[in-house]
Amino acid sequence: MAVVLDLADIQGNILAPYGKAGFPVGRCILLHISGGVDAETRAANGRRFVEALRPRITSALRWDDDKPKKPGEYVVQRPEATLNIAFSFQGLVALGVPTRTLREFPDPFIDGMAARARMLGDDFAGADWRTKWDEVWHPSHPDPACDPRTPHILVTLNGRFGAPAALEALTQEVEAAAAASGVVVLPGHNRPGAPQARYQEMAALIGPDGRPMPTEHFGFADGISDPVFEGQYTFGEEQVEATGNGAVDGEGKWRPLATGEFLLGYPDEAQERAGPITPISFFRNGTFVAYRKLHENVSTWRSFIDKAAADFQKVAKIDDHDKARSLLVAKMIGRWPDGVPLAKAPTFEAHAKFREELDKLPDTPEGRKAKRLAYIDFSYAEDLDGRVCPMTSHTRRANTRAALDPRAPRLPNDLDSPAKTRGGSVLNNRRRILRRGLPYGKFDAQASDAGEHGVLMLIMCADLFRQYEFVQQQWMNYGFDARAGSDTCPIIGNHSQGADTPDEKARHDNGPKAKFVVPADPKSGCPPFIAEGLPQFVETRGGEYFFAPGLGAIRMIAKGSTDPT
Repeated sequence: MAVVLDLADIQGNILAPYGKAGFPVGRCILLHISGGVDAETRAANGRRFVEALRPRITSALRWDDDKPKKPGEYVVQRPEATLNIAFSFQGLVALGVPTRTLREFPDPFIDGMAARARMLGDDFAGADWRTKWDEVWHPSHPDPACDPRTPHILVTLNGRFGAPAALEALTQEVEAAAAASGVVVLPGHNRPGAPQARYQEMAALIGPDGRPMPTEHFGFADGISDPVFEGQYTFGEEQVEATGNGAVDGEGKWRPLATGEFLLGYPDEAQERAGPITPISFFRNGTFVAYRKLHENVSTWRSFIDKAAADFQKVAKIDDHDKARSLLVAKMIGRWPDGVPLAKAPTFEAHAKFREELDKLPDTPEGRKAKRLAYIDFSYAEDLDGRVCPMTSHTRRANTRAALDPRAPRLPNDLDSPAKTRGGSVLNNRRRILRRGLPYGKFDAQASDAGEHGVLMLIMCADLFRQYEFVQQQWMNYGFDARAGSDTCPIIGNHSQGADTPDEKARHDNGPKAKFVVPADPKSGCPPFIAEGLPQFVETRGGEYFFAPGLGAIRMIAKGSTDPT
C-alpha cells in the first residue's frame, strides 16, 4: 500500500533540497535559551521563542507552481524565503520536555557530536582537535547544561538567488523573536581570533556568468543524487524518481526506500520503526539532523592533485597531464568532475561520447528526465573488483548501491557469467542519508587554505548510529567493506601523516600515512597506482546533532504540553 504523508506536519527541508528547489542562498542561526538557574523561566523563554516562529515554519506542502495540482490536493504559495527549526538534546531539556520523553532519545543524540569525535574521524589533529572548530562551538563550561554557549536551537533559512530582502527580513524576525523571549543568538561562526560572524552564511557557488553552479570548492559536481522514499512524491512520479536513487532488487528493478529510514513513526527497510517511538505525537514525522561545517583546503587539494597526476600519468601511460589529472580526480571521487559516473564512462573516449549523447537530448520533460537518469541510473554489480570505479572512491563508499550483495559474483572468473547483472542493495538500504545544506564562502580556484570556504552539511536520517555514524565511521574512515584495510575516503577521510604527524596522540592513534590505490586492468600492462601521503583535504569546523520535529510536536513544545504517555 502506498504511503501517504501528512505534508502539513512535516518540515519542508526534509522532503525537498531547497538549494535545488530555487533557494540556493541560506543562513544558519544557532541560539541559546537563557534564563539563569531558574529552569521554569528558561523553559518559558524558549517556548515563547518557538511559538513566535511556529507560524513561519515552512512545511512540506507542495507549492502551487511546482507541478499540475492533483484533484483535491491542497497546495500553498511558494514562499519568498523558508524557515525551519531543530533542537539539540540540551535544547529540549531547556524547553522543559518531560524526562519520560527525553529518555526515549538515542545515545548519539544525547551525547552530542563533539563527544563522538573519535568515532567520526574528527580527531585527525590529535588531542587538540577541537581547536580546529569555530568559536561558536567552544564551550565555556565543562557541563553543557550550565554553559551559556551551548547551542539549543538551530534555525535554518533559505532564500532565492539575487533577492536578499526576503532572507534579511526573515532573519530580523528571528532576531526580534529572540530579543523578546530571552533567547540569545550565538555568534562565532569563524575561526578563533577571526572577525566574528553572527550567522553561518551558505550559498551555491557563483560562476563567471554570475549564475549559481552545481559544484563545490574542489571543482566537482555535487548533490547529483539523493535517496527517494515512499510518500516523497505524488502523481506516479515516485517510481520514476526512485530510479537510481531508491532501492534495487536482485532483478535490477528500482523502488522507493521505506519511509521509516528518514521519518520517525513509519516502518523502515526492516519493517521496524527506527529510533524513538513514544509518545507518538511527539516523534512522528520528525527526523534527526547532523549539522556539520566542513572546511575545504583548496590550495592543498590543488597542489597534491597536480603532483600526484604527474606520477599517475607516468604509471598509467597517459599522454597528457590534464587528462591524467581529470582521470585521477574521477577515480578518487567515483565520477568525472562534471558528474558523469565512472561506471558508465570509464575512459576519456567513453566520457566524451556520453556527453555527446546527452547534448543530443531535447530540452523537453522527456529529454530532461533522460539526462537526469543518465547520471544516477547505474550499479557497481559488473565492477565488483573496482577496476572501473575504485571501491574506495568517495561516491562508491557513500552509496555502495548493489556492490555489497552477498549473492553477487565475487571472483574475477565469475565476471563474465550471466549472473553478473544480479545484485540487490539490502545492506546499502539501511545506510542511506538525506543530504541537505549548501557550500559556504566565495568560489576562488586559487584560494588559500586559510580562507572561509567549504560545505555546510545538513544530514538527515531516522537513526543517527545505524545510518549517518555508520557511513562516516565504517565507510568513510575505514576500508573493510571496500576490501582496502584501513584506507580512508580519499576526499573526506581522516588522513594520517604517519610518522610525520606533529601531534603525538594523533601519531599514535591514526596509523600509517593515508593512501589511495587506483586499481589497474591486468590487460593494460600497467601496475596499480598508489597515491601515498594524502594530506587532510577536508577539516571539520564544528557540528552538532539536532532533532527536527513535526509541526504538531513543535506546537506541543511551544505550549509546554508534551504528553509523556
